[in-house]
Amino acid sequence: MNALIVLGVFVLALLLQVPVAFSLGVASVVYLYFFSSVPMTLVIQSLFTSCDSFPMLCVPFFVMAGEVMMAGHLSQKLVDFFKYLMGNVKGKLGIICVVTSAFFAAISGSGAATVACIGGILVPSMVNEHYDKSYSTSLACCAGALGPVIPPSVPAIVYAVTAGVSISTMFLSGFGPGLLLMILLALYNRVMAQKYKFGAEFHEEAAEETQLKKSFGAVFKDSIWAVLVPFIILGGIYGGIFSPTEAAVVATTYALIVSFFVYRSIKLKDMPTILSKTVMTTGTIMILMGCASAFGRVLTMEQIPTTIAKFILSLTDSKILILLFINIFLLVVGMLMETSAAIVILVPIFLPIVTSLGVDPIHFGAIVVFNLAIGLCTPPVGLNLFVGTRLANTSIDKMMKWLSPMIGIMILVLLIMTYCEPLALLLPRLLGGYGG
Repeated sequence: MNALIVLGVFVLALLLQVPVAFSLGVASVVYLYFFSSVPMTLVIQSLFTSCDSFPMLCVPFFVMAGEVMMAGHLSQKLVDFFKYLMGNVKGKLGIICVVTSAFFAAISGSGAATVACIGGILVPSMVNEHYDKSYSTSLACCAGALGPVIPPSVPAIVYAVTAGVSISTMFLSGFGPGLLLMILLALYNRVMAQKYKFGAEFHEEAAEETQLKKSFGAVFKDSIWAVLVPFIILGGIYGGIFSPTEAAVVATTYALIVSFFVYRSIKLKDMPTILSKTVMTTGTIMILMGCASAFGRVLTMEQIPTTIAKFILSLTDSKILILLFINIFLLVVGMLMETSAAIVILVPIFLPIVTSLGVDPIHFGAIVVFNLAIGLCTPPVGLNLFVGTRLANTSIDKMMKWLSPMIGIMILVLLIMTYCEPLALLLPRLLGGYGG
């Protein structure tokens, strides 16, 4: 009974549009005050202990690295580089949107940041080259979902801390699904471009771009500092040079040096804005982690995870069906809840269930992160969609015609990675020495 009251308080707070973090905190306080003899200091302890973690230092530094690179226009350098490489390939701007989003994802770790940076540059260019505006926006939003999937990924860090697994191993698990999604979205764009004649390549004025007149050496020299960023971050981690937390510091330092002294695209007057955005994002995540930790302890006291696990296992003991049920549940949750919040609330509930069935924790983490990344592109709370519609001045209902097949592609990748374990675990086992 107490458990139902606590969950009811949490749901009621959400319905009253109280932020998720504070809804979790309120529900925890109500339980401790009315239904438990445990001191209220449990909430304060949870706030501190959940954030007092060396791995969690990744978050502010990766967030800051992404903010610096957004302000420093490194995304434009990436676009220029891949635009040159693509030449006059049919539908090339859409392919560039997908590939550049994957590269920027390996810098920022954020879906919304990827849409804002790459979409902000490429959507207007795509519209100018005869792409449908709603199609261009939909493609940028779905390509932006690569942000939380391809490492470094803030949701992967949150999962690793919540589940007690290696951050670097979690990072590796995102490469396979991320690259598969990138390839399928690029192929889908190629088919759509051919069908609807998207791109200046299909029209008379497509003759020759001024950029193609540049030599490869000139383009490479101008873009190399931006292109190197993901290789420095990921190469350093898996080369054993530094830990993921140290890699975040290296990424931030590198971004500042390149932006200030190489491209000279950032001035000292820009730093307060960059730091303010970093603090706001980091503070939101940390408060969420603390309140979710307290809520998780309350759930454990009431044995809610155990009860849910027993209920699900009483319905079926089939690993295939249980994973399908969890995927459907997470897809719905992803439509309604912020990614990090969903991870810290649901992972403690579902992880014991799937591990009892022999599912690897890293594999399950890859499933959770990818699944909730789809939620960034689905109404009504898809963050990528809100960013994209504001950038392009369009509406979600106009995008649905194009968005639905792309979401279908993402769900297909999700199902493949769910039932084909090597897609997520091959690289951790080959490169990370993971024995799970």
